[in-house]
Amino acid sequence: MTDAPQSVLFCCDHNSVRSPMAEGLMKQLRGHDIYVQSAGVKNDLDIDGFAIAVCAEKGVELSRHRTRSFDEMREWGDDLEGFDLIVALSPASQRRAQELARHAHIDVEYWPIMDPTGVGDGREAKLAMYRQVRDQIAERLRERFG
Repeated sequence: MTDAPQSVLFCCDHNSVRSPMAEGLMKQLRGHDIYVQSAGVKNDLDIDGFAIAVCAEKGVELSRHRTRSFDEMREWGDDLEGFDLIVALSPASQRRAQELARHAHIDVEYWPIMDPTGVGDGREAKLAMYRQVRDQIAERLRERFG
């Protein structure tokens, strides 16, 4: 395991499923010893109800999460260059993170995590896909951050 960063930004396409899951699971794993945020390339969706449901099963509260984009984070005064590590969970967010990191000394890691939206027929099948994504993120977090 590499040295733990002081601050991590998780990102995906909309900040409505994968990156909020990663943010919530990371806060549960590491508490407040690492500053953690999440963002999307776009902010055009609300937090996903299935993501809220499967994270609640693990004691992670996502219902109060407000989605936001990289641009909104910057508008709200977050210094994106201040993060030690950006973990991109989708190809589009990886490209955006690499653009941001080009002028700053920020490590960018890409974790190819499947987007579960629109997969599965019926509530139980959808929940199963979201659980798979949640568990995959949790496993990557444990591997990377202990």
